[in-house]
Amino acid sequence: MQLDSIAFVAAETKIAQDAMYRLKHRYGHIAPDKADVIVALGGDGFMLETLHRYMGRKVPIYGMNRGTVGFLMNEFREMDLTDRIAEAQTVELHPLQMEAHTVSGESLCALAINEVSLLRETRQAAKLRIKVDGVERLAELVCDGALVCTPAGSTAYNLSAHGPILPMGSGLLALTPISPFRPRRWRGALLPHGAEVVFTIENPEKRPVSAVADYTEVRDVSHVKIREDRNMKIKLLFDPEHNLEERILKEQFVE
Repeated sequence: MQLDSIAFVAAETKIAQDAMYRLKHRYGHIAPDKADVIVALGGDGFMLETLHRYMGRKVPIYGMNRGTVGFLMNEFREMDLTDRIAEAQTVELHPLQMEAHTVSGESLCALAINEVSLLRETRQAAKLRIKVDGVERLAELVCDGALVCTPAGSTAYNLSAHGPILPMGSGLLALTPISPFRPRRWRGALLPHGAEVVFTIENPEKRPVSAVADYTEVRDVSHVKIREDRNMKIKLLFDPEHNLEERILKEQFVE
């Protein structure tokens, strides 16, 4: 890719800030709103923040791991950064759009790169009705919650909830229950990426539920609509030997 200017952003940890200081000194720095590429230094949480913050710019983002897991990050090395970025492979992601309506009549929209999750707020189990593309698929799911995730998010909360790992480019979304009680054997569904999922909360005053799009939370929801936003495109850059699709494949064989 063509590379004329780099912006560096970093998590607040000392290790990330120190790395940013050294990289700025070595490669120079330009403001993120003017750069050709943004280099994010931190962990997966900081990468999500960076993707959300600069989503409207449609500029590619290259992450280097100065955090813990770093699933969305490349290996940190100070040397040859411009060559690595020039040779990097681009992965395009489309976020999920959440439209949440509350029991008080308010509505809020938010985007999620990983997943949109619904979670019970109290000791009372949530009771959810699920429609997919206007067709009722589950009249009642008694559970701690449920989520819809993208392929990029399928190795995050979805995997912890025993959901499937989705390869990049699969054209699928995962609908996964969280601690389901009834129907006890239901383990979720794979949906085409163009599907629209609507959750309706039964008796939301007695059984309050919150909806979370990555880190935007809406409490006391009555119904939530989720679909992929094909008009929004996010570009992630990965070293060829360690791209996101290979990471997702490897994750399925971890003991």
